[in-house]
Amino acid sequence: MEQQKKAIGIMGLGNLLLSDEGFGIHFIQYLEKNYQIPENVEVIDGGTGGILLAPFIEEHDELYVIDVVDLDDEPGSVHYFTDADVRCGDIQTRMSPHQVGMLDIIDICRISGKVPDKVHFIAVVPKSLDSSMQLTPLLQGRIKDVLQILADKLGKDVPLTPLDLCPKSISAS
Repeated sequence: MEQQKKAIGIMGLGNLLLSDEGFGIHFIQYLEKNYQIPENVEVIDGGTGGILLAPFIEEHDELYVIDVVDLDDEPGSVHYFTDADVRCGDIQTRMSPHQVGMLDIIDICRISGKVPDKVHFIAVVPKSLDSSMQLTPLLQGRIKDVLQILADKLGKDVPLTPLDLCPKSISAS
């Protein structure tokens, strides 16, 4: 009997109009463009979707949220924590508005009995929140760092394979 694979969600959050605030969305775009996503993994550009993201959250056993975070740390520093870390007070910060909203949405999902077993946050301290649709070079350079953390957390059972390493399909002649 084959064991059913865990449903994993990867959600990028942010506002593309405010430079580094759009980090989560830029990350998702990079991931989709450059990596083969395993069949049990669903990726979404959550933008600033708020409560509309609840159905996506409820459908997954494990959720990874990629965003920026307002910490008293160097711009470009990358941080990993879980929703339990935040709730226990281990993270002393006011996170980005999306993550505060995410915790509220997770609580709503919990009330309905449909909440991921574990929620992971991988967040970067922004350098600029100016009006721009481009990431600063500093945060552009952090995309691969966040990708490495994500790949490490997913483990070898959920490989993220670069598209340039995937076998090409051979058409019948």
